[in-house]
Amino acid sequence: MPESSNAHAQDRRQGAGADSRLYNADLAPLSDEQRSWGSVAIFNVWSNTAQSVLGYTLAASLFLNYGLNGWAVFAAIVLAGFIIMFLVNLVGKPSVQYGIPYPVMARAGMGVFGANFPALLRGTVAIFWYGAQSYVAAGAIALLIRSVLDTGSGETLLGLDAVGWISLVLVSVFQVGLFWRGIGAIRIFLNWAAPAVYAVMIILMFMLWHRAGPDFLPKVAAILQGKASATGNTVAGFFAVMGAMIAFYSPIIVNYGDFARYVGSVKAMRKGNLLGLPVNIAFFALIALMVTAGSEVVLGQKLTNPTEIVARLDSLSLTVVAALVFFIATVGINVVANFVPPANDLANLMPSRISFRTGGLITAGAAFVVSALWVSVISQFGIVRFANTLGALLAPAYGVMIVDYYLVRKQHLDLNALYSADPNGAYYYRSGWNWRALAAFLVSAIFSLAGVWLPALHFLSGFDWIIGAFLAGSLYYCISPRFKPDVTG
Repeated sequence: MPESSNAHAQDRRQGAGADSRLYNADLAPLSDEQRSWGSVAIFNVWSNTAQSVLGYTLAASLFLNYGLNGWAVFAAIVLAGFIIMFLVNLVGKPSVQYGIPYPVMARAGMGVFGANFPALLRGTVAIFWYGAQSYVAAGAIALLIRSVLDTGSGETLLGLDAVGWISLVLVSVFQVGLFWRGIGAIRIFLNWAAPAVYAVMIILMFMLWHRAGPDFLPKVAAILQGKASATGNTVAGFFAVMGAMIAFYSPIIVNYGDFARYVGSVKAMRKGNLLGLPVNIAFFALIALMVTAGSEVVLGQKLTNPTEIVARLDSLSLTVVAALVFFIATVGINVVANFVPPANDLANLMPSRISFRTGGLITAGAAFVVSALWVSVISQFGIVRFANTLGALLAPAYGVMIVDYYLVRKQHLDLNALYSADPNGAYYYRSGWNWRALAAFLVSAIFSLAGVWLPALHFLSGFDWIIGAFLAGSLYYCISPRFKPDVTG
């Protein structure tokens, strides 16, 4: 199908008949003038996602925890990148063609009101991880303050001392300020943050290489050689590495349309995804491997947390620069994965009262509470499993959305109907809910939840998301009527 005319989309979003319960300017299809993102911007979205402190720790850990040959780990990481790329290309294409965000796209399959259900789930997951990532970013700022002022820890409140609280407030204010300036400012931030992080990580790598001397490359080779697999099975270890990478990126897969809608063409989106996923992930993993190897030679430990490595190198200038960059990197993934998505999702709940900015403020306020209580309360109650439970429920929603668009509706949408509560509308179904989609969702969610809670299925970690999406999509296809494409929509 040829890409829909942006001018046509502009006419529709301005047209009469849009219901205030479903429409505001932030959720409307974008015009040509509003689509300023190219492949470089998409590449930087993924670069910032990989370059967070948690992303670095994951990449470094994959070489150490599974006992595999390092080249097998690289192969698993690259293959995972291609799988993720395939999934986001599927979900991103309709958002590029029609200029609509994820919660509006979800209306086609789930119903104009039923889409609130997966949107609310996605928003809740994002708020919890927004708080967690803010806490990590505050740790980088705290390292900077303590290094410059040469201060230690003092009295604590809820597990944070004065420097910790100051850092958390600074991080929160910065993120809200960036968000408040709009998607254009976010794009600019991501565009220069990604190369800045790469520059510092490369400097850190060469500094460790210089200090390690001739022992550096043999240590890298030793890690690449691996050892007897901790899983007892090389194949199982290979798929475990793939699953870990997929699980890390899975929250962003669902709502990727929130960013793809700003891209001018599907071709540019796909090019950005190719460079930003398999290529970028493999390169960043290589840097993580070499920095980890260098830390073992220089510091005597295999450290997978870059903040801890920098703190122990006893270089004030490097500490200052690296702390700022680690803060930037973590803010980057927070904006991509945990700020923009819930802002759109909350706006979708009550468009007439909640704008994109208002949704962002609600997100920031709730996430600050999560950050403040992270050490003393939330982390003690297995909140990671709770968030993963909600995240697992997004897999069936993805499956329904993809099958509805590609197989049931043959890549044709009626933009007017996406914003209409007319009982005769194409996506109103029954009371605004598509009960066939809900049935497919609920049945498949049983498996998705089992993958999180049943130890016997932990070997499917990461892949349970894909399987849950496939089950939901297959079931939905079997029970859904077929529609003739509406060539006017």
